[in-house]
Amino acid sequence: MKLITDIYLGDSYEQLQLLPDCSVDLIFTSPPYADQRKTTYGGVQPTVYVEWFLPIAAELLRVLKPSGTFVLNIKEKVVNGERSTYVLELILALRQQGWLWTEEFIWHKKNCYPGKWPNRFRDAWERLLQFNKQRQFSMYQEAVMVPMGDWATGRLKHLSNTDQLRDTSRVGSGFGKKVSNWLTRTQAYPTNVLHLATECSNKQHSAAFPEALPEWFIQLFTQEQDTVLDPFMGSGTTLIVAHRMKRHTIGIDIVPEYCEMVRKKLNETELYLI
Repeated sequence: MKLITDIYLGDSYEQLQLLPDCSVDLIFTSPPYADQRKTTYGGVQPTVYVEWFLPIAAELLRVLKPSGTFVLNIKEKVVNGERSTYVLELILALRQQGWLWTEEFIWHKKNCYPGKWPNRFRDAWERLLQFNKQRQFSMYQEAVMVPMGDWATGRLKHLSNTDQLRDTSRVGSGFGKKVSNWLTRTQAYPTNVLHLATECSNKQHSAAFPEALPEWFIQLFTQEQDTVLDPFMGSGTTLIVAHRMKRHTIGIDIVPEYCEMVRKKLNETELYLI
């Protein structure tokens, strides 16, 4: 089956209205952060960011399948020496709109270069907020499992009696663990902290994230022939990775140069796949 790629030039809210209901399996995007990249995207002040984003989110809610997932890469900013609350306000507003705030992932930028301000240090992480339409959604956890690690060599060598039973948490949370379950396993489930280097090569975009970031979430929430949407496409990293992973792709951006650049890159990817 041939992969379908649709790229729309224009405002995200307007272009999203062209997409049919319940047609997308994963939305993975990083919109302009509050008051950032004014010369390219116009800039959105923190005080009106929620008001600006909610109509777009309503369209995303419409086009996402009931089993689908929306992953939003976003970050607070500092205003007058204080952390802005616009991301927290957006989360609450999205919940009011009908989204379920299912999980929060942290992208640790492990190659973040040093920096310091008078009253804070340089940020080395960003949020990836997971939203869903319903509590049951498509998720393929085995696709992102990681090696057990060195801890297993020593920890599983001599098991106590407690290790061979389901040991209930001492803090009364109701959770428990049975260490002996891991004796024959070579892989474990990852945490919700992703340790990934930032994008260092020139992608002709001021805020390109590394390919490994969308790749991880595409593996976790989709299968081949599913549809991945990025309504703030930028340099097209999400689309290029998804296309390479044999997913249908939809991208939207307001900058003509980005749309043309992504089309060219996808054509090159198509030749590579063939």
